[in-house]
Amino acid sequence: MSKESHANPVHHTSSTAIRIRCGGELRRRVASHMTLDLTTEDRALLSGSDGEATALAMRILVSAAELLRARSLVQITSAHIDGCLYHGDGGVEFAETLVAAGGQVAVPTTLNVGALDLLHPDSVRADQSKISMAKRQMDAYVSMGAEPTFTCAPYQIGHEPGVGEQVAWGESNAIAFANSVLGARTERYGDFLDACCALTGRAPLYGLHIAKNREAKVVVDVTAVPGPLKDRDVFYPVLGTWLGLEIGREIPLIVGLPPTVTRDQLKALGASAASTGALALFHVLEVTPEAPTLDAVISKDGPVRQIALKPDMVKRALGRLTTADTAEQIDAVAVGSPHFSITEFEALLKLIRGRCFSVPFYACTARATLRDLERRGDLHVLREAGVEIVADTCVVVTPILPESGSVLMTNSGKFAHYGPSNTGYDVVYGSLEDCVESAVTGIVVRTEEIWSW
Repeated sequence: MSKESHANPVHHTSSTAIRIRCGGELRRRVASHMTLDLTTEDRALLSGSDGEATALAMRILVSAAELLRARSLVQITSAHIDGCLYHGDGGVEFAETLVAAGGQVAVPTTLNVGALDLLHPDSVRADQSKISMAKRQMDAYVSMGAEPTFTCAPYQIGHEPGVGEQVAWGESNAIAFANSVLGARTERYGDFLDACCALTGRAPLYGLHIAKNREAKVVVDVTAVPGPLKDRDVFYPVLGTWLGLEIGREIPLIVGLPPTVTRDQLKALGASAASTGALALFHVLEVTPEAPTLDAVISKDGPVRQIALKPDMVKRALGRLTTADTAEQIDAVAVGSPHFSITEFEALLKLIRGRCFSVPFYACTARATLRDLERRGDLHVLREAGVEIVADTCVVVTPILPESGSVLMTNSGKFAHYGPSNTGYDVVYGSLEDCVESAVTGIVVRTEEIWSW
């Protein structure tokens, strides 16, 4: 039997009124416009066989599946919950309701960033009430058995589902990476449906969970981009920015990237495309697991758009990543969105040895990566240079940047996209090398010649 089907289906149809208990009241709900097949086990969970929290999560999941017109639910092997970030008391109340009802995750589950750096609690500026509520929200998911990873890049710390595995992941860059680079299958799960998937071990069978829906509808040819530029990390957030703006949520096949493209480069591409558009899956010919050949991944239904990347397209996307184009000085540097990997820290260490920064330099990462830096003996080198490590969160989702500053430099397309609206800082985009040089001098340093082609 395929991963996209279940045994013992029971039709949950528009002609059958289903009675569910929600908030202590009996309510009648009639499904419309579709038929949802529930297995015997699904119906048992819905009836409370695994406790009230799981039953509540199943009720929400079934309702979502009906709205999405899914034909059934699919069993998942892992989850990544985006709902740890405090946006208001409702998120805390939802999580604590599940805890009070005995909720426990049914599959291996990692947690996205929260609003606090629990390892460096003094780094976040917030009143005590917000700090308390933010911590309660993070603690609640840990109480349900999720791993306290608090990272937007769980794939860097050992959470790596295999090709074809059905999962339910939240957080836009993690979704793009899981689908594209790992070849797992997830839709775009947000707060708090991802938690319901984790508690039930199920997700609606629709969208990118289905093989046919993962076929490429657009071919993007980057062959004309000079090889030296494609070898540079700084190119990939720009390519991702253009991709998100140009194709939105369509699925692209990128041809012409070198086989040496790294995971960090693909991570940066997907994160930017998911920020400027709604991209959840991209293929790279002869690189990503579902695209060994053109025929393997190109849609057979309808026309496929063909786009050749040209210099003016790249330069427009590059320009969009900088809002402080005339700035001569910077007030801070931030890297690590998605969270910095060990490989990225290795590159940073080579650039900073024997040097000191004149402005604050923030590197956001997972606590597991921080432990690796400590074991390697690299943490003291970073701190001596002036690198301020941020764990469990990042500078764009919670107030960490200096209140007096106005210009932030970054090598992250995601920071560049969200920084101005979330922090009030204008942004200068550059390579990691540019960021280090600018942090040492306090003056904007950018290598412009690599973009001339």
